Amino acid sequence: MSFCTRLARLTLFCVLPASLAAQTKGIPDWCKPLPRPEYETLLRMPVNDPWFEVYRVAPDVYAIYEPHQAEETISYLIVGSKQALLFDTGMGIGNIQKVTSQLTKRFVVVLNSHTHNDHVGGNWQFNSIFGMNTAFTRANAKGSRTDAQAEIASGQICGVLPAGFNPKTYATKPWRVSFLVHDGFVINLGGGRKLEVIATPGHTPDAIALLDRANGLLFTGDTYYPAPIWLYRPETDMDAYVASAKKLAALERAKPCTRFKTSSFFSPHLRKG
Repeated sequence: MSFCTRLARLTLFCVLPASLAAQTKGIPDWCKPLPRPEYETLLRMPVNDPWFEVYRVAPDVYAIYEPHQAEETISYLIVGSKQALLFDTGMGIGNIQKVTSQLTKRFVVVLNSHTHNDHVGGNWQFNSIFGMNTAFTRANAKGSRTDAQAEIASGQICGVLPAGFNPKTYATKPWRVSFLVHDGFVINLGGGRKLEVIATPGHTPDAIALLDRANGLLFTGDTYYPAPIWLYRPETDMDAYVASAKKLAALERAKPCTRFKTSSFFSPHLRKG
């Protein structure tokens, strides 16, 4: 089934709040299938932080995966000849800045697919943060303890938290947008790698995708991933979401982006709900 077809079907439903997964002997059900088979054919990159697993998913593109928390968040490091871009910074439980420094010596700028706490947790570790000009973005940049604490509640952690991590003080730390971007804005990483910002509001008001036209790569953010998508929160706009999903699906039919198959779009979660 094509990416376009799956996106079209996705617009037909939303997901209601779900209870935490049932547990057996203290091991959450979502944790039992780990490691995920999706990564079996990918090159795993060595990093010295066991909280993360890192995989090369395309030339100079790395998936930075957090398998030990229920969101199973994936951030993407996209490297050009002049600079690199980190699309999301994860939970803020492990040190993602240290991981990126092991993968590239290029200057790293951050851009978030949206500003839910599980995508901005490491923002504070970086000096250059691009962002959308929305009230939702500005509010979330102030940080949050409540949302962060919910991510480490019972049933949310698989395995051991990083050494030195204090769950009692865990919070999403404040961060600051240093440069505003908008729909159609292009970020030149050098070496022919340009990333186009595509506004995809709906899941949140500041949701975006990134398009690498030259390499036929689409980074969808939480507008699309192959699992149930959470569309019940107060900030969700279902009409906007449907329009954004159709907008992304239309890219498959638009040249030069003719290579959008399941291997060439990248989503920020392996599972949800």
